[in-house]
Amino acid sequence: MEYLIWCDESDSKGKLYSNFYGGVLVKSKDYEYVQAKLLVAKKENNFFDEIKWQKVTTNYLEKYIKVMDIFFDLIKQDLVKVRIMFTKNNVFPKNLSSFHQENEFFLLYYQFIKHGFGLADSNTSNKDINLRIYFDYLPNSIEKRESFKGYIKGLNENKSFREARIKIKPENIVEVISHKHILIQFLDIVLGSMSFYLNEKYKNFNPITNQQGNRTIAKEKLCKHILDKIHEICPKFNANATTDVKNVVNLWQDKYRHWCFTPENKEVTFE
Repeated sequence: MEYLIWCDESDSKGKLYSNFYGGVLVKSKDYEYVQAKLLVAKKENNFFDEIKWQKVTTNYLEKYIKVMDIFFDLIKQDLVKVRIMFTKNNVFPKNLSSFHQENEFFLLYYQFIKHGFGLADSNTSNKDINLRIYFDYLPNSIEKRESFKGYIKGLNENKSFREARIKIKPENIVEVISHKHILIQFLDIVLGSMSFYLNEKYKNFNPITNQQGNRTIAKEKLCKHILDKIHEICPKFNANATTDVKNVVNLWQDKYRHWCFTPENKEVTFE
């Protein structure tokens, strides 16, 4: 069996929260069914191009709600797992070296892949599981992108990954274009809505009319709908905090999770 993970990132710097990373995981045995359901949902709602958070408008709001309902039905059935990670702006890592500062984007992405899905606790069989990771095109130099992929490949040597028999082949760490990968498109909607909500973008008003623009209104309605769907899955869900963990297995078993990443060596400011 294989795990397939599609990854995307958003707002590196937001009003209150930054460094948004998202991932959606599907097991190989479920992939064809999941993809077919999402493709049909897009076609039935006249989405013939890429769906994206930035494209949400009043005219297409109800269509976006319908396709996201299908996506969250798949999450409820545990055919799809979603993870969102972000940082809080008033929490600062201390004593960072120049290397850490220059490579923050990839260092955080590495932590997200390593821990976000609880992969180390996912395999109770005595068989290997291959991991395929599809990154939406990485925004950096070729050298840094290739170095990052090397670190991801290096998870093969991680004790927890070895014990879980999670294998990552170099050719299974790839960059892709989102319009060719439907699961990244649906992830983009969830990731965008969480950044929209946590950074209070619904409070953006037109400076002339002092009112929300139509697109902001549509995004706020879709965001509220998505939050309602998440609460159906996680009744005690709190969007701006790490989802509760009863034990490490929850990191894998939970269908939807948030992770507010906090460095061990930190300082917190209070306004």
